[in-house]
Amino acid sequence: MTIEVRVPQLPESVADATLVAWRKRPGDTVARDENLVDLETDKVVLEVPAPAAGVLKEITLTDGTTVTSGQILALIEENATAAGAAATGVAAPVAATATGVTAAAMATEAKAATPAASAAKLSPAAKRVAEENKLDPQAVVGSGRDGRVSKSDLVNYLQAKDAPANAPMPPSSSSPAPPMAPSVRGARQEQRVPMTRLRARIAERMVQAQARQALLTSFNEVDLYAVNELRARYKEPFERQHGVKLGYMSFFAKACIEALKKFPSVNASVDGNDIVYHEYFDLGIAVSTDRGLIVPVLRGADQLSFAEVEKSVANYASRARAGTITIEELTGGTFTITNGGVFGSLLSTPIVNAPQSAILGMHKIQDRAVVIAGQVVVRPMMYVALTYDHRLIDGREAVQFLVTVKQCLEDPARMVLGV
Repeated sequence: MTIEVRVPQLPESVADATLVAWRKRPGDTVARDENLVDLETDKVVLEVPAPAAGVLKEITLTDGTTVTSGQILALIEENATAAGAAATGVAAPVAATATGVTAAAMATEAKAATPAASAAKLSPAAKRVAEENKLDPQAVVGSGRDGRVSKSDLVNYLQAKDAPANAPMPPSSSSPAPPMAPSVRGARQEQRVPMTRLRARIAERMVQAQARQALLTSFNEVDLYAVNELRARYKEPFERQHGVKLGYMSFFAKACIEALKKFPSVNASVDGNDIVYHEYFDLGIAVSTDRGLIVPVLRGADQLSFAEVEKSVANYASRARAGTITIEELTGGTFTITNGGVFGSLLSTPIVNAPQSAILGMHKIQDRAVVIAGQVVVRPMMYVALTYDHRLIDGREAVQFLVTVKQCLEDPARMVLGV
């Protein structure tokens, strides 16, 4: 029996998606729930699983096609085998691509595709680079956690492979490196590529935030000596008991919640001529991925313990970078925290994640000389920034919000006692 593979129902906030890359070719055997194709929305990459086991009989849409909910993507011959399909002459046509690749050629490419074991460790963006260049990721040294191979690792490997023998190796980078310049002196080279849907969406939202909100940024600095003392004292028992490291994010999340309780306008949003005061605390935690910056949301963050905050942040970050996070987990949020300090940023003015009204920017921790009780001492200091919508939040509230965050972090007992 022939079964149709259709585009899954997209969330209300997503009108369409782009077909990024097929993971199977016509004539391939597929297992039930095995990923057949990646669809990219302006928020996440969605995997389309096989509805039944059998043989992929036909692909109806090619890479790069814009699709909507319910469209037919492919046909599966249920309970068939690849050999059986060939013996009975089951056709395996595929729509012609821009380069005129035939089904037979695509099958040949599939043999040269990355091994399943290696592909499982790749993000969707990295998988696309590997497949388009017929590259085995096992030949590439990964720079990510546990040797994970990123898109930039593959791009750098390809450039080094194609470069002359005496050419210098390109520097490693967290983003794709540009093509290497030709050896001819004075020659210039450019590469023009379309924005991904996520990058285009980020650009659109950033411009909207600047155009529709009256954004202003206030700064303060925090002495993290007390936080570091607590982390050093309880690091090992905390990790043994909860199975996760005690990081900085849980302290900042808790400090922000205390400040949001005191200044509810910072947790509110503007809707037309109305102010919507959110009586809950859904914190967005910005995460950098190969595809761009995304913001998973900790629902009811005020109800979470330090350990639950750390576990949730680690889980979201891992799945965001693997491309398996869901749209629902990226939707909503009443306030956002972003940490540019992990990249070495000393100071910045983050942009509000509209329709929210404020965002806190964390930065690099740096030992600096400060005066305490008339003595010059060296302390681990961090600059913090609060960008806020001045239509709703006055400067006094913004400054006092930051002062509250500072007080909670410099005297963490306040977060336990609620003072």
